[in-house]
Amino acid sequence: MPGTELFGAEEKKEIADVLETGILFRYNHDAQRNGIWKAKDFEAEVKKITGAKYAHAVSSGSTAVAAALAAAGVGVGDEVIVPPFTYIATVEAVLFIGALPVFAEIDETLCLSAEGIRKAITPKTKAVCLVHMCGGMAEMDSIMQVVNENNLILVEDAGQAFAASYKGTATGLFGKAGSYSFDFFKIATAGEGGVLVTNDEQVYKHADSYCDHGHDHIGNNRGMEQHPILGFNYRISELHAAVGVAQTRKVPHIREANNKLKKMLVDILSQTEGISFATLADPSGDSATFLNILLPDTEAAKRTVAEFNEAGVTGFNYWYTNMYHFINQWDHIKEMRTASKLPIQLLGAPQDYANLDLPKSQEVVGRLISFGIRCTWTEDEVKQLAAKISDCVKKALATAHA
Repeated sequence: MPGTELFGAEEKKEIADVLETGILFRYNHDAQRNGIWKAKDFEAEVKKITGAKYAHAVSSGSTAVAAALAAAGVGVGDEVIVPPFTYIATVEAVLFIGALPVFAEIDETLCLSAEGIRKAITPKTKAVCLVHMCGGMAEMDSIMQVVNENNLILVEDAGQAFAASYKGTATGLFGKAGSYSFDFFKIATAGEGGVLVTNDEQVYKHADSYCDHGHDHIGNNRGMEQHPILGFNYRISELHAAVGVAQTRKVPHIREANNKLKKMLVDILSQTEGISFATLADPSGDSATFLNILLPDTEAAKRTVAEFNEAGVTGFNYWYTNMYHFINQWDHIKEMRTASKLPIQLLGAPQDYANLDLPKSQEVVGRLISFGIRCTWTEDEVKQLAAKISDCVKKALATAHA
């Protein structure tokens, strides 16, 4: 959790600014706030890093992707291609705006592949919600070719890939809209928070209103503002935004440290037979928040996980059995267990979610073990971790050959 590793005086100062004014709300109260606008500052810092024309801070990465889909014009009955490997908020966002998820294959980038998207397209496909997973990025040249050929809307969930890029363009800026998460586990945190980005002025205007009950934010009398569209409450507070400001300013340093430490791990572990790594579509654009190891097969990965647990190795995720990041454990979606009826239950699901055929995704995620990179590691700590990983993998593979 790089951001929280560096929490200190800078965050406290930004929070104190807000507490001194007493204005925790992101809008209006101009006289009382004494020029303190932390949500606006947060958005400005995100634009500096990403190069986005527009940024809108909201209450979470989940609301950011939901708002991005809605502002891009995706809604009830639209089929949206999604990956089976993502934090489940991506799929929830599609469902709760009334759209219909269509699961497609990922590849060794850990993201949707162009081939996977192409095979999932139907006459009813409206959009692709592309997720840039585990600090990296999808192979955007081939994906954009498919998107453009089929006149699809692209929305990017870059919740795990803030500060990552592909050939000079930030993740989140290839489609109509993109989103980042600033929750407690990301490269930078606001405690809870998210940011929607876009280069499309109309998408931004829709997002700005959609995330605040339809307000147009024109004038200085909130009760008399116009409502160009319907919206809901996805607002971020000034306190959360204050933390996000200080954290986002640290991201260039964190990214540099992450990449240095990750390179050390990769250089050492490359010498261990049986270890390979997830594909980076553009290695120069890696945010390096994760080291993503691929074992020869699922059984080898499971044995390696057992060895890690036996040896007391921590800080890793085996996504294949993770309850929130891979489709194998999403029984509540497969069985459509909901508190209240969703549009999909009236319109019908476009796939049998309980019997999906996604062999490539199963193979890739089955082989995948990810370690979170800590930007505060020393070189000795990196070497010690690499030695433990290597030793456990060797034992796991030896067991297979015994």
